[in-house]
Amino acid sequence: MRDIRLLPHMFIPGTLIGPFTQANPGLGGVCTFVGEVRYDEGVEALELTHYEPLTLPGMHELADRAFERFTLMGLLMVHRVGMMRPGEPIVCVSAAALHRRDAIDAVDFCMDHLKSAAWFWKREKRGDGWHWIEPRTQDHADLARWQA
Repeated sequence: MRDIRLLPHMFIPGTLIGPFTQANPGLGGVCTFVGEVRYDEGVEALELTHYEPLTLPGMHELADRAFERFTLMGLLMVHRVGMMRPGEPIVCVSAAALHRRDAIDAVDFCMDHLKSAAWFWKREKRGDGWHWIEPRTQDHADLARWQA
């Protein structure tokens, strides 16, 4: 079971995770990560833009790679685009597997790729204006560990 979405509007992660879990009967574990717009650092808003011809196909290709690398029953990957406010969810990745390690690692794998090697451009609005956000050194290091 795969559920890969790109949404221009707010979503509530719990309304996605319950049906996803139910769609994978017999699972041994499910792992979910939800990323939200931070309240700290004076962030007033976050804007995510993307390259539409590549984004959703790229997310599907990332899901294919996760299924090839881990023993999964299902994968949910939902990502927002557009303007968001602090506390709103940006991304929800959930993996179902017979064993917890595959579910945990698949979510980590997908998030590392979405954070550092995806088709999104981020900028934050703070009190002094808009600032482009680039992946941090640690984000690139997190991604590199999957290359081995």
